[in-house]
Amino acid sequence: MTTSFKIAILGGDGIGPEVVAEGVKVLRAVEAMLTGLRFDLIEHSVGAGEFLRSGDPLPSATLERLKDADAILLGAMGLPSVRWPSGVEMTPQIDLREQLDLFNGVRPIQLYHESHTPLKGYGGPHGRPIDFVIIRENCEGLFSERLTPRPAGRDFETDTMKITRRGAERICREAFQLALNRRKHCTLVDKANVLPSMAFFRKIFDEVARDFPTVTTDHVYVDAMALFLVQRPESFDVMVTENMFGDILSDLGAGIIGGMGLAPSADLGDTYGLFQPSHGTAPTIAGQGIANPVATILSVALMLEWLDHPETRRGARFITDAVSRVLANPDHRTTDLGGKTTTTQMGNLVCQALT
Repeated sequence: MTTSFKIAILGGDGIGPEVVAEGVKVLRAVEAMLTGLRFDLIEHSVGAGEFLRSGDPLPSATLERLKDADAILLGAMGLPSVRWPSGVEMTPQIDLREQLDLFNGVRPIQLYHESHTPLKGYGGPHGRPIDFVIIRENCEGLFSERLTPRPAGRDFETDTMKITRRGAERICREAFQLALNRRKHCTLVDKANVLPSMAFFRKIFDEVARDFPTVTTDHVYVDAMALFLVQRPESFDVMVTENMFGDILSDLGAGIIGGMGLAPSADLGDTYGLFQPSHGTAPTIAGQGIANPVATILSVALMLEWLDHPETRRGARFITDAVSRVLANPDHRTTDLGGKTTTTQMGNLVCQALT
């Protein structure tokens, strides 16, 4: 008997379609290695390009079709030149998080080779490892009122840092649950010394921590965490934080392992799961065949793990092991890592390394 999973494919804008093509290539190669499993891939048009075609970057009919999928694989969306009248870019990826309640932003950060990191003494047989996960609350925080209509004519603007008990509690529980399956260490990143909203977040974190007595905890202010991730990233396992703080720190985390092209992500809710590289659309290199697809390929592995079938979990291990084998060779580097491997070549290398 064959189990079928319906996967929505959103190439999006810029380099999105290029990296998604390599993710799909690897997914199809893994599919051939699994028993009794089939992936039905359905492409949808979303993003700045869709806005230029139809006037809506995320048509409501498309959103409804996405709800029918078992998982969503996204490349990247938005272009600097395509903006709303307010001056902000179109961000349908954030709209998807909010409309599908994908509150749990999972951002794994792992160093694959010492030549990738700008930090000294990390990776390799004698270096320290970098392997942590940032859990970002996706639906509240400083993004919470970004779509709220603003009065015209005033000479100031505001954004509200909104933290609810429900939002803070559920994201903290997700972080602690993940820590149980890793090294049993969970760090709250906040600014509780200044912001009442963050003091509230800390209070709820400490309440949730009591339900996980085997997990050690600590609290780090966000500015200090920016320092510590450069000085001693090996000290951290799972960290949980607010929306904007998570947005910033996940880019910093990517920087210490070689760049955004190596950083996958998952946006998860109670019902839906969306998987995408942490990078943006990078329009300046779109169409050149030099974008790094590894973050997208690793996001495919996160998707297979989340689908939670014995064969999809096996497929996820195939992919992560293959990526590790490919990146262990310092000659296998795309332009962002100082090499000459093309987007397509990197996808082919990962397919060839699948065992």
